[in-house]
Amino acid sequence: MRSISVFGATGSVGESTFDLLMREGGAEAYRTVALTGGRNIERLAQMAVALRAEVAVTAYDDCLGALRDALAGTGITVAAGTQAIHDAADRPADWVMSAIVGAAGLVPGMRALRHGGKLALANKESLVTAGQLLMATATANEATVLPVDSEHSAIFQALVGEDLNTVERIILTASGGALRDWPMERLAHANVTDALAHPNWSMGARITIDSASMFNKALEVIETREFFGVEPAQIEVIIHPESIIHSMVGFRDGAVMAHLGAPDMRHPIGYALHWPHRQSLPVARLDLAALGGLTFLAPDEARFPALRLAREVMQTRGLAGAAFNAAKEVALDHFIAKNLGFMQMAAVVEVTLNRVSSDCSLGNAALTLEDVLQMDHLARIRAVEAVKMVKGS
Repeated sequence: MRSISVFGATGSVGESTFDLLMREGGAEAYRTVALTGGRNIERLAQMAVALRAEVAVTAYDDCLGALRDALAGTGITVAAGTQAIHDAADRPADWVMSAIVGAAGLVPGMRALRHGGKLALANKESLVTAGQLLMATATANEATVLPVDSEHSAIFQALVGEDLNTVERIILTASGGALRDWPMERLAHANVTDALAHPNWSMGARITIDSASMFNKALEVIETREFFGVEPAQIEVIIHPESIIHSMVGFRDGAVMAHLGAPDMRHPIGYALHWPHRQSLPVARLDLAALGGLTFLAPDEARFPALRLAREVMQTRGLAGAAFNAAKEVALDHFIAKNLGFMQMAAVVEVTLNRVSSDCSLGNAALTLEDVLQMDHLARIRAVEAVKMVKGS
């Protein structure tokens, strides 16, 4: 029986993972080592009982009592806090879903790789902040990193049986988010509710807002560089409003391989769960005649400055990704708190990158996990300062 752990079980990716696990037999088919979640204690407890998890962990210390009460008498070990999540990652499992949102997902994923199993990576920040380090850790421990972002899963699948040296370009598709049809002059006035109205995908709030600003796609551009090892100039982004083509790979003979499918995260999750085999999945089948047509638009980097910033980060590498992501998370926090305008988020990130680069050399290639965590801390301090600067300008 395969052992599994799910980090970020109560988020949108975690829910889709749970759905697939239960459809395939749940506790009768898998031995669940650990489940972690946030403040949705009732749901975390339900999942832990259904999968007969060995340990259930909430990220919040003040939720420990509620989790303990919810799982009383089940025999499931309960714990709370960041260290408890890290400890849960130290428990060996054959397959680990890394779906914690943000930089908080880095350390659990790194620890899980030490056991040499399969890491299904939905936490894009791990590759953005410490891509070289994470992939080197996987290699050193003979572990496998499987992409779960729909775009990178699509690329991964398009490359099966192909020689990476024959790849000419990788084309990431982007929905354009909730505000893609807004005139440029309105974007500065967009609020949280506006940014959350995604037309295609059902995702968590932070990822949905990042989709509207294209920061989500900016992170994915950096991910592509780190996971597949291609050069920045080989990575393209195109807006595809229907979200049917999840990404494309172009080869030196002019051929382009596209991965198509309904916008359902159970596809990339299921592919990672069963890799290297394909299993039947409960996802909608495409009716191309009903679909009728597909649309493609070039992204405007004045409208989406996050894409330009991502290219600058890829050129610098080193600690630039950690600084970029930390600044993005702080800017997003302030936008959600109505303390920053929609278009001001990119300005905060750019100011932060400039200030941090004057503090130290971002391009340092000899990275340790401690280096990344220190940069994350420094960049968050500089980003808070940048918020004040941008608001005052």
